[in-house]
Amino acid sequence: MNLPRHDDPAPRSAPAEADPRHAAASSFGLSTLELPHAAPRATPANHVFDVCHVGVVLRATLFVHAALAAGLLFTAHSPGIWALQFALGTAIALPAVLAWLIASCVLKQPLARLPAPAQAALTAALGAACALAGWALALQASPLGLEQLSPLATAVAGGALALVMHQWLRMQALARTPADTAARLAELQSRIRPHFLFNTLNSALALVRLDPQRAESVLEDLAELFRAALADTDSEVRLADEVALAQRYLAIEQIRFGSRLRVSWDLDGAAAAARVPPLLLQPLVENAVRHGVEPAPDGGDIRISTRLKGGRVRISIVNSVAGAASQPGHGMALANVKERLRLMHDVAAQFEARLDGDHFRVQIVVPL
Repeated sequence: MNLPRHDDPAPRSAPAEADPRHAAASSFGLSTLELPHAAPRATPANHVFDVCHVGVVLRATLFVHAALAAGLLFTAHSPGIWALQFALGTAIALPAVLAWLIASCVLKQPLARLPAPAQAALTAALGAACALAGWALALQASPLGLEQLSPLATAVAGGALALVMHQWLRMQALARTPADTAARLAELQSRIRPHFLFNTLNSALALVRLDPQRAESVLEDLAELFRAALADTDSEVRLADEVALAQRYLAIEQIRFGSRLRVSWDLDGAAAAARVPPLLLQPLVENAVRHGVEPAPDGGDIRISTRLKGGRVRISIVNSVAGAASQPGHGMALANVKERLRLMHDVAAQFEARLDGDHFRVQIVVPL
């Protein structure tokens, strides 16, 4: 038998067998992530020099070469000369931009602690130094056509392009952490769905009559989970931590639904160290419970798996669909998870959600 819902007048029966010490208390519903505009809690400075992603490298490289190609249009007298000059410029630009990205990635923590003017100045100086290094390398490899290129012009161009990329990275960081983060965080925390709290308290009340110590453990775990959910966190966590949180949530739901909730886990220990946004899995498994298990008279199945393959971690959440009994959601939690994955991993992350026959499948791929 299942424990009562918060709107039931009184407990109907004993809870299904479970260990509330490990189960407890995530059922207060961390559905705060259903906010479509919720952002990771981080300061812009921490992300200005976050260039260690494939997407940033590709965009920066394409931008520099596009600027080079456009600038040469003003000096080349024919397409052949333009192609020759572009090839020579690429010999300088490519190693220079890669060196700048590598240096920014390595030095991102010290640079992030500096004030904005110092960041801009060091960014320009680093860009100029990398451009000069690229020019010297290209000149040593093949001096033909490069003797007349001024080192001063190369350094100025490198510094200017570095400043443009710095400003783009800064705007991207500001987009990740809007000015009203504090207000949105307060709204985020206030959106803990009350009926999950009521259901958990009703579960504890039912346990009080049968086993006061277990009821106390449930309430202690509930308080601890609230503390973890409402505390400030880093902008990324280990996948193992997210799995543990999802396991707690599903365990407390197991107390409510009993045999109606059937959960299976297939976890790859090698994938545990992957970095993901905080509170990534919990809203997905909550959706699975709300739309797949709760509306179905016979309950439903949820399968969660993680797998490391080729340096990428694949996370899969599959739940049975209750058919006509299920009420479709607004997709806010899915959209939020997708957006936060994009902000953290850019093009290196993949997110897919689809109805696959009588199952709903969410698949996430992140780099290890």
